[in-house]
Amino acid sequence: MLGLHSVTSIGRVVIYRFAGCTLDTARRELRHGDDLVAIEPQVFDVLTFLIEARDRVVSRDDLMDTVWHGRIVSEATLSSRLNSARTAIGDNGAEQRLIRTLPRKGVRFVGEVREVADPEPEPPRHGAPPATPPAAIAWRNGSRLPSIAVLPFTNMSGDPEQDYFADGMAEEIITALSRSSGLFVIARNSSFTYKGRAIDVRQVGQELGVTYVLEGSVRRSRDQLRITGQLVDAASGAHLWSDRFDGDLQNVFELQDRVSESVAAAIEPTLQLAEIGRLGRDRPVRLDAYDYLLRAYALLSEFTADSMAAALDCLDHSLAVDPAYAPAMAAAAYCRAQCHFQGWAQQDDAGRAEAV
Repeated sequence: MLGLHSVTSIGRVVIYRFAGCTLDTARRELRHGDDLVAIEPQVFDVLTFLIEARDRVVSRDDLMDTVWHGRIVSEATLSSRLNSARTAIGDNGAEQRLIRTLPRKGVRFVGEVREVADPEPEPPRHGAPPATPPAAIAWRNGSRLPSIAVLPFTNMSGDPEQDYFADGMAEEIITALSRSSGLFVIARNSSFTYKGRAIDVRQVGQELGVTYVLEGSVRRSRDQLRITGQLVDAASGAHLWSDRFDGDLQNVFELQDRVSESVAAAIEPTLQLAEIGRLGRDRPVRLDAYDYLLRAYALLSEFTADSMAAALDCLDHSLAVDPAYAPAMAAAAYCRAQCHFQGWAQQDDAGRAEAV
């Protein structure tokens, strides 16, 4: 079975250039000329896999093993992702200049591709420390930043139905860490590709180009909550910090902030931790509104017509509980927009009014 390394190019930064497009596997960016192309995470993974396997025909099972990690998906979902990949690179199902479908066999990327490995990082300003390999650093305004990936948290509740809650905790901590200007934080779409996999953090460090990895677990029992976390040096695999945080669900945001602050402090004592608290968050009046939001986040990541409809149902429940809950409004707007773009929603005045 093909592994995720087919998508992520282990140990090196790779840029692919073809038909006026540039695909950057490290930044997970697609550009057409100088313009950044908006592309969904799964569509990006499909496109990357097809390009990296361009010397052969890729079967439906290959795509499911690599992009969906063996999870069964419908033909409609596969067709939707392939059509979106074609659209993103200026191809279409009729011409098939770059992505060609071979009936009863599979799909192959047939465009001419030029590979550029290990590009040079942005030069530091005068007085900056010497550069390390490009996959291990991030630059902002000429200054080198510590970088971190927050892996999906393990659900220790003994109930698979609580996976959404553990995922939500990790996502909230990613958001909190991102508020600090002294950290470069890998996006959820990249770090969550390791969900459910036995991994070596040193491999994660190479693939995502980070210097630190945060692992953790969540145990939710009735109204009690325990979050554990450990910070690991991605180069050496050494444990730098670990702790556990106990409280009740009423204090879930305080626990998340404590985890974020502890991680930031362990990485760089000079970080301005006050930024996390100062920027704050829009907290719901009712915790059940937050619970519905986390359920919706889990469904949104599946990115199918059915999962989007189920996510909207959860968000409607969240907003029924707390009509002024802005994150639920934002998620609902995103969900409705994607349903529109993918052709999963009825295009009428009522649907447009709901989105607005």
